[in-house]
Amino acid sequence: MNAMTRRVVIGAATISMALALSACGEAGSDDKGDEGSDNKMIGLLLPENKTTRYETFDRPLMEQKIKELCADCEVKYNNASQDTERQKKQFDALITQGVKVIILDAVDYKATKSWVDQAAKKGVKVVAYDRLAEGDISAYISYDNEKIGELQGQALVDSLGDKAKDSRVVMINGSPTDPNAAFFKKGAHTVLDKEVKEIVYEQDIPDWSPDEANKKMAAAITAQGKDGFDAVYSANDGMAGGISTALKKAGLKDVPLGGQDAELAGLQRVVKGDQSFTIYKAIKPQAETTASVAVALLEGKSIDEFVPEKVDSGSKKGVPSKLYDAEIVTKDNIKDTVIKDKVYKVDQICTSAFAKACKAAGLK
Repeated sequence: MNAMTRRVVIGAATISMALALSACGEAGSDDKGDEGSDNKMIGLLLPENKTTRYETFDRPLMEQKIKELCADCEVKYNNASQDTERQKKQFDALITQGVKVIILDAVDYKATKSWVDQAAKKGVKVVAYDRLAEGDISAYISYDNEKIGELQGQALVDSLGDKAKDSRVVMINGSPTDPNAAFFKKGAHTVLDKEVKEIVYEQDIPDWSPDEANKKMAAAITAQGKDGFDAVYSANDGMAGGISTALKKAGLKDVPLGGQDAELAGLQRVVKGDQSFTIYKAIKPQAETTASVAVALLEGKSIDEFVPEKVDSGSKKGVPSKLYDAEIVTKDNIKDTVIKDKVYKVDQICTSAFAKACKAAGLK
């Protein structure tokens, strides 16, 4: 075979192969089997792991419910560790992999608009979980977060008792990139502004950082003096841990301190008396509803039964939603709330370090 003949044969083979690949591509685009395979993937993106609830409850509960509803579904999970750019890359990677439904708990709810809008144009459904992400989302499952703030404010007032009207409060709020933090703060102010004498010091804490909350509490003690405040509002339990440490370091005891999330460490502080209350949000129904919505969207079914309410975001009106209620947990009702609901067992809360306090609280 001469050189000219070889070139013709190779060229013909190349064209033939290209045509075959092109035909395969066209067949693949109409192949329901391939599409069905892609559609068995659900993305799950959580924002951070400093708050223990996400890895301990939210993720396993959602994954378990998805598997229960769709045995051959695959959950593609990632945690952004409070990094917005990382979460965007995780989001984009899910779309590249062919994921058709993404459960998104945003690090920065405003940053998501362009991602979510682009995903929606490609037919990818995004379910906003816990935080109301901007963009063309398909559903939103969370809590009535302003009401939670009101519960926090009222619980702090109750902790102060008859002294509330003359009390000065330090407020340590959540992350400014989390829309829920703004709702918690607004709800708490609704109560505290009417029921206490004054908010003497207030700071928002980036990333919900317990270490930063500790530093800001120390700064508040320096600025106001040890006698310059009577109670501390903490937007969540993680930060309450840092605040409690700062109060102890300053030699301050019996200062009413609240939190949120019913974290194990927070509940232990409540039992011991280092924290006055926490807010219990039943994560299981929230997580399971979200899983049900994701599977229904994947299968092209109606989600109306799961999300009967409508919520407006900054970029979309009438988002189908479900908002759950929460309740105040104190030493007196731990047994009737988190223990009754099997969030934690008595033995998990009442370790040896808390045995005496548990006995006094009637848990042992």
